[in-house]
Amino acid sequence: MTNRDLNDFSDDDLFATGDIFARRELLRVGHVPDRDRIVGRDTELQNVGQALGPAIDGGPPSNIVIYGKTGTGKSLVARHVTQRARERAITNDIGFSHVYVDCSDADTETRVAREITTQLADETPATPDIPDKGIGANEYYRYLWDLLESRDVCIVLLDEIDILRDDDVLMQLSRAEETGKTDCYLGVISISNKIEFRDRLSERIDSSLQDEDIIFQPYDADQLRTILENRRDAFKPGVLQDGVIPKVAALAAREHGDARKAINILQKAGELAERENDDHVTEAHVERGQRKAEVQRFQELVSGSTPHVKYLLRALAKLTENREGDAFSTHEIYQVYQSIADAEGSDPLSQDRVYRLLKEQSFLGVTESRHTGGGHSEGSYLEHRLMRGSDVVLAALSD
Repeated sequence: MTNRDLNDFSDDDLFATGDIFARRELLRVGHVPDRDRIVGRDTELQNVGQALGPAIDGGPPSNIVIYGKTGTGKSLVARHVTQRARERAITNDIGFSHVYVDCSDADTETRVAREITTQLADETPATPDIPDKGIGANEYYRYLWDLLESRDVCIVLLDEIDILRDDDVLMQLSRAEETGKTDCYLGVISISNKIEFRDRLSERIDSSLQDEDIIFQPYDADQLRTILENRRDAFKPGVLQDGVIPKVAALAAREHGDARKAINILQKAGELAERENDDHVTEAHVERGQRKAEVQRFQELVSGSTPHVKYLLRALAKLTENREGDAFSTHEIYQVYQSIADAEGSDPLSQDRVYRLLKEQSFLGVTESRHTGGGHSEGSYLEHRLMRGSDVVLAALSD
C-alpha cells in the first residue's frame, strides 16, 4: 500500500472493528459477571458465602480449599462472592479487604507476599513506597502486618495454588493471628486444579486450612449452553447464527466441560468473523476458532519456558505425529530433541537433565508421565505423552 493510499484512511477506517461485538468484556477471561450470569453453581456459591459470612460483620472467616478442573467456575465463584462480601461489609462499617493472587505468575513465597502487600498498599492512603525487588519475603510480611492494622478482615484468594513452589506463605497467612502478627482476621481461599494438592502440604499447614473443602464438577452440555446464552449480548443482535452456541457447547462438553474454553472459542469465532468482514458468526467460524483458541492457550502455557523445554515439546510432538502411539520413552524423545537442539545451534542438555524437565512438564499438566512395565529385557521405564494434539503443539511452537 502506498503512502497516498494510507493518507486516504480516516480515523474511522483505521480503528473500525465491524458490526460483530457489542460488549466484548463479557467474553474476557478475567471478567466477573453478575449473579444472574453464573450458571449451575448455586450450591458452591452458598458454600463459599457461608464460609465468608462471619466476615461481613467483622468476624473470622473460614479458610476454604476449592478443587476442580480448569474452567469449572472456581475462580469466578470465589471472586464474585468475595466482592459481594466486601460490599456487605462496607455497609456494616467493617474494614474489609480482599486480594487476588494468580500463583501461575507469583509462584514463590516472596512473589506472593509482594503481590498481597502491594495490592493492599494501593488501596491504603499515605502508604510508604514498597520495593518491587531487592527484599525478601520476611520484609514484605512486615509491611503486610502493618497494612492489616487498619483492617478488620482480609480475604486472600490464591488461584492455581498447586503451582506454588513452597507452602511457607500458607503457614504465614493461616497462623498470622495465632502467632500474634496481626489482629485482623485473615481468611485464605486456595483454588487448585488438582485434588491431590493437599497431599503435599505439611500436616501442620493442612490442619490450619482444613475448615472447608469445596469440589467443583465439570459443566455438562446444557449448563455450557446456558452460560454461552447468558453472554449472547456480547454480540450485536442477530449476529450469531442459530447453530453457533449449541456447537460450541457440544464441543466443550465433549472435550473438557470447561466454560472458560467454551467462552474463548466463542470469542475467537467472533474475532474471525470480524476480521473477515462477515456479517454473521457461523459454525465454520467456530471450528476455526476452536483451533485458534487451542493454539493460543498452549502458547500462553509455555510462554515462560526455556528454549530447551520448547525443543523437548517439539520433539515429543514430532514423534507423536510421525509414529504409531502417543507415549514415548525419555531416550526416544532425547534422540529427536538432540537433533532439534543441534539444528537450532544450541548445545543439547544431558539426558538426565531432559528427564527432569519432562517430569516438570508433567507436573505442570503439559505432558503426562507414567511408568510402563516393559519386557523382560527392558524393565520398567518412564514414558511421556502430550496432553494436547501434536498439531496444536507444533503450530503453537512454530509461531
